[in-house]
Order: sequence, then structure tokens, then C-alpha cells
Amino acid sequence: MSALPNLRPPEQCRWDMVALGEVMLRFDPGERRVRNARSFDVWEGGGEYNVVRAMAKSFGLRGAIVTALPDNDLGRLADDLIAQGGVDRSHISWREADGMGRNTRLGLNFTERGFGVRPARGLSDRANSAASQMRPREIDWDRLFGDEGVRWFHTGGIFAALSSSTAEVAIEAVEAARRHGTVVSYDLNYRASLWDSHPDADAARRVNRAIAGAVDVMIGDGHGFETCLGIDVKKPKADSEVGLDPSAFAAAAGAFAALYPQAKVVAATLRRPSTASRNDWSAAAWSGGELHTAPVWADLEILDRVGGGDSFVSGLAWALMEGLSVSEAVAWGAAHGALAMTTPGDASMVSREEIAALLAGGDGRSIR
Repeated sequence: MSALPNLRPPEQCRWDMVALGEVMLRFDPGERRVRNARSFDVWEGGGEYNVVRAMAKSFGLRGAIVTALPDNDLGRLADDLIAQGGVDRSHISWREADGMGRNTRLGLNFTERGFGVRPARGLSDRANSAASQMRPREIDWDRLFGDEGVRWFHTGGIFAALSSSTAEVAIEAVEAARRHGTVVSYDLNYRASLWDSHPDADAARRVNRAIAGAVDVMIGDGHGFETCLGIDVKKPKADSEVGLDPSAFAAAAGAFAALYPQAKVVAATLRRPSTASRNDWSAAAWSGGELHTAPVWADLEILDRVGGGDSFVSGLAWALMEGLSVSEAVAWGAAHGALAMTTPGDASMVSREEIAALLAGGDGRSIR
């Protein structure tokens, strides 16, 4: 039996997945540091966007992004990168820009990949971005979810935390999606630097609680449930209870499901880093009172960890949309995340066939 019996059939919908979130430009110094780089690779990325991009590019599904961009050359660059990612742009709102970034701008993200004992490091420059200025009732959600039709809607805590208005947009969106029978997934993705800037000190819990009541698939761990939702979770008592041990996650997921019984699946990645370049990696999902765990990739070599969690979400979502079991879906998600972290940039460069090969026992030998 499907974990998501309410999933709409594809012939009733224009879109398999729609994501709501900010799309930024990522400036990647490669093996260098931001502080002394002389050149950067430029990628597009965003916690919510990365998921729908992988659904389109890696899994061949119909995906669209709801966001806002400034109508200037940087916004048009982001738009061109989104197009290359195979994501529909018809629901992008364009903002008139004054040429100086005073009224609106595109968010920038400078990210060092890390190596060995030097951890990955991100530096965002995103204040006053076009996406952060999105307002309630700006998007015609009834047209999107009703007239066009969407099978799966994804958003997350990064977008909700951008501003007081984006928090209300996220709440409005998930409520509309649920009203139209669309599956809703939400990644808590807690960022203290974003939530701490809200004038309401309790904004994170107030907003995330409002969203959680409309979510079918929740992505988050014990720390996220406690910080974002105020759920009292069991604290790990020893090193054996952290990292890849799913017991703490299972307790947290059960506590979440007791408060939000409409949620069908609760999932999280499991990671134990020894260095920035080598991590033990897996994932777990809770559904119907049962815990399902993915294979463990011990001492996984990592080129760029950013986007690994988003790739997990897309692999999980694709498998559930295909009618696979929760156990199979969490394995697909973890395998996708493992492969995505072997390439640079936020977005996945992985094919569905490569994920299937890894799950079938493939290794790193050359393919010729």
C-alpha cells in the first residue's frame, strides 16, 4: 500500500512537483578560499529549488518553481540557469530593479566546499532580495493547484525564514495545496541566522507549527523538531546515540507524528563526519509507526556536501511518487544524496540510472 494514498494521478495535473523558495547565485571558489579567490564558478541554488531541479533533471518529471527575481542581468542569469536545469519559469515573479540594489536584488551565496580538517563554509549576501519581498495573496494558488494541478508541493524553512511576509506566503501556500489535494513536503532546514532576525522572537515555532499541520512528508531531525516546533525530544546520552544511530530520530519522529497525525512520512539524513572530505552517510524514515533505514555508506568521500540533503529529499519524493515502499524510498534518497555530494555545486548532476546502479551494488570502477 502506498504511503501517500492521496497522491493525485499524473494525468490530472500539469506539474509533478512545484517548489516555493528563493533561487540564489552561488559563487564557488573551487579549491580556494573566498577571502583570496581570483575567480569563481557560478551556479544557481536554493534549498527548495534544488529539490524540484533534481526532480526535473535527474528523474525527468515536470517541475516548476515559484519565486521572485529582480529584472536585471543577475536575475536574468539566474533565470537562464533555471532554464538549463529543466525547471519551468512561468511562475517567476519579476521585480523592477533600480540598478543599485536598493529596492530589490538577487541573493548571493559564497560557499567553500571544505577539505580534510577545514569544514565547508557558507557566506550569504541575501538581504532585501526579491524572493524575501514576496507577499501573501501575490500568487494565485487556486489557479496553480486547482486549474493547473500539482501532484507534489515542496517548500522549506529557509524560505519561510527569509522575512515575516515569506513566512505568511509559505503558510498560505501549504494550506492552498492541502485544500486542492496536493501532497505537501516541508524541510525544516533550520537556519538560526535567518530566524534570529525576525522581530518576533517566537517566529520560528509559530510559523513552523502552522505549516506542520498541513504537511504530508516532513523532513527534519530531533534538533529541528525541538528548535522549530518546541517538541521535547529525547536527548542523546552517549556518542553511540548520535550520527548514524537512528534511535534518537525515531523517538523524535514518533513525537512529531503524535502531534501532527496527518503526516504520512517523517524523514532525515544521518551523517557522521570524520573530516569535511569523509563522512559516514545514511538516512531514516518513519511511517505508520515503523522505522525504515537506508544502507550505510561508511567513510564516504565527499567533494561538495552542499545540496546532499536536498538530493535526499528529491530521491525520496520520486520513489514515493513511483509507488515504491518507504523502505525503498529512503534508500533511493540516501543513494542520490551520496552521489550528488561527489560533484560540485548545489544541484544534482546525477542520473536515475546511476542511483539505481549504486543501490544494486555498483562501485567506483571506470565505466567505458
